[in-house]
Amino acid sequence: MIHEPIAQNSRRRSLRWRGEKARTAARPDVGQVPTDLVRRPVVAAFGALLLLLAGCSDDPSTNEPPSDSPNRILPLGASRVEGARPDFESFRYELWIDLVEGGWEFDFVGTQSDNGRYPILEGNEFDDDHEGRGGYTSGEILEGIEGWLDETGAPDVVLFSSPGGNDILNGQTPLVDIVANIVEIIGILRSSNPEVTVVLEELAPGRSDLMTDRLLGDFDAIRSAVRTIADERSTATSQVLTVDMETGFTDDMLADDVHYNEVGADFVATRYYDLLATVLDR
Repeated sequence: MIHEPIAQNSRRRSLRWRGEKARTAARPDVGQVPTDLVRRPVVAAFGALLLLLAGCSDDPSTNEPPSDSPNRILPLGASRVEGARPDFESFRYELWIDLVEGGWEFDFVGTQSDNGRYPILEGNEFDDDHEGRGGYTSGEILEGIEGWLDETGAPDVVLFSSPGGNDILNGQTPLVDIVANIVEIIGILRSSNPEVTVVLEELAPGRSDLMTDRLLGDFDAIRSAVRTIADERSTATSQVLTVDMETGFTDDMLADDVHYNEVGADFVATRYYDLLATVLDR
């Protein structure tokens, strides 16, 4: 769905969804990883969480033809992209509001959509296209990305949410393999569009009572790897950028151990918007 620029308005907060409060047993997306980053089974405390991931996505899809918007934005990742109202929120609706009110012409793209109910803004219905698939690891995203791009066409900007998050949770993928998967995904995106801009999240933490010293170190390792990828892979024609979702993120932004509530979704959307405003085409 292409969105043309509209006049700004002051009613943004009134548009926020105020439905049922997020419940606390939703399916998590990120979790514990061994500090030595070697292959070994996930600790028992997360075994039950892994079983929930299989049911996290109903895999709805769309078959819209590629658009000619100057800003085709692909939200890519797992359940933090997908969302699961009323259990937990995605950042996508909040970012959509920011972009519409900012006067940008844009189109969210992806083969997925969701069944959430979203308020209309200035006569515009929420563009719920995305590529968030609950429970997907970096390897599974790598396996699917070419086919998804064949369906949607090439994006101009990719928002890669919590890259490696589910790899951390399942504890089976070494950091070196996560990094290799992310780099290969970037390569495939560039094959589709040599001038694509890829935004990698420095992922937000989980709830503080989940984040042991070991987990803090593991999350830091992923964030550091993402920054290195951006430094090494960004080019003059195809930027790879990072966005810091960690600094300022607090427990009251979470609906459960790892997923966003409305406050968290708005926080993440604002961080994305501030960056997108420097790279999108007017």
